[in-house]
Amino acid sequence: MSSSPDIEGTVSGAPPAPGSMPVPAGSSTAAPAVRPPVPGGVPQLPHACDVVPSGDVAGTPSSTAGPARSTPRLVGIDAARGFALVGMIAVHNLDATDADGTASLAWTLSAGKSAALFALLAGVGIAFASGGRRRPTGRTWTAQAASLLVRALLIGAVGLALGYLVPTDSAGVILPYYAVLFVLAVPLLSLSSRALVVLATVVVVAVPGLSHLLRAGTEPVVVPNLTFTALLDHPLQALTELTLTGQYPALAWTAYLCVGLALGRAALSSRLVLAGVVLVGAALAVVPVAVSWLLLDVSGGRARLEEVALQSMTSAEYADVVASGWSGTTPTDTGWWLATMAPHSGTSLDLAHTIGVALVVLGVCILLGRLTTSLLRPLAAAGSMTLTLYCLHLVLLSAPALPGGPAGFLLQVAVVVAFALLWSRSHARGPFEEIVAEAAGAVRRSVAAAGATEHRGAHRRG
Repeated sequence: MSSSPDIEGTVSGAPPAPGSMPVPAGSSTAAPAVRPPVPGGVPQLPHACDVVPSGDVAGTPSSTAGPARSTPRLVGIDAARGFALVGMIAVHNLDATDADGTASLAWTLSAGKSAALFALLAGVGIAFASGGRRRPTGRTWTAQAASLLVRALLIGAVGLALGYLVPTDSAGVILPYYAVLFVLAVPLLSLSSRALVVLATVVVVAVPGLSHLLRAGTEPVVVPNLTFTALLDHPLQALTELTLTGQYPALAWTAYLCVGLALGRAALSSRLVLAGVVLVGAALAVVPVAVSWLLLDVSGGRARLEEVALQSMTSAEYADVVASGWSGTTPTDTGWWLATMAPHSGTSLDLAHTIGVALVVLGVCILLGRLTTSLLRPLAAAGSMTLTLYCLHLVLLSAPALPGGPAGFLLQVAVVVAFALLWSRSHARGPFEEIVAEAAGAVRRSVAAAGATEHRGAHRRG
């Protein structure tokens, strides 16, 4: 929900980590940093799960970046992004329902969850890039905020351009919504982990109900992919769609961002912390399912929901949305919709459930990254350049000559993973990640330098 220029430190004899880049002889690129020496005097090579220092976030959704190509990478986080990318490719290619009308396995595993994982990982990456466990303040905050706004501008521009290419019935382009999330992240940069968790909780509990009230009397519609033309012609409508009524409404999705930021400030190199992440995630994934069942099937809510819903849709349409989900919001004709948790319904239960699933996937991937990098290499390579590969996937998806369905899914996964593995042999970032990181880094350094100059001038005058 997310990068990066770095060489992964590896333990002796281990293969290079995904996304790593060989340093040619005579190169000025620094060697991988090492841990402080142990009492015996032998330096420790950085582990695959060491937290990276502050640096550039290369675009999105990838964002575990560092300031130089020698920064160690959390290989598990890249693998989690890889899972999210494969999940989105599955949702865009495979059928939502089986022949009997129930949700397909691919849809059950991926729909709503992959995009949520991307958003949460975007928060993790922003936290890493803005200081890791040390929150930015003062001039550092100003520089990081300016960098984040540049990323938002560039990512949004890419998303608006893709809006002309990608039919809405093929895929909803998420990048313009991500751009808004990056803007919303600016005031969150200096918040503590506790404050971020509290804010995420408030968003999960309050925003779906508030959205339900604000949208009263309207029906959910599939919002077309946003373009430059639509943004310029109807800016207020576009802003409403991006924040409240669209497929990935940014106000509700701030919950994913806050959780990701809180995780990025945590000690993710600690097995105890990671175990806690997995356990909390498992609880959040299971409890909403139980609550929805109690409200709808035990308390009789489902019968009341059907009674109201069938006044405005057919039985087949109702069965379809219950199985396959909505496009960001639910109808407002009855409050019982808020007890559902279909994919992309945006209810409190849906938000909590998908946050839980994302936490489990992320925690498990990082733990696996501590044990092996070779098994995670294909996914992590793809996850290290998901902005580039997401765009490539949408281009392939929109090509009329290419197949869809299972064949299209396998073809697109093969293409994006092969590209990532080949590109990472000679480049530390994906091509789009490089552009975004260079632009954002230049602005960050410029703002920081201007602030330092102003501070020195004020000091002399004082």
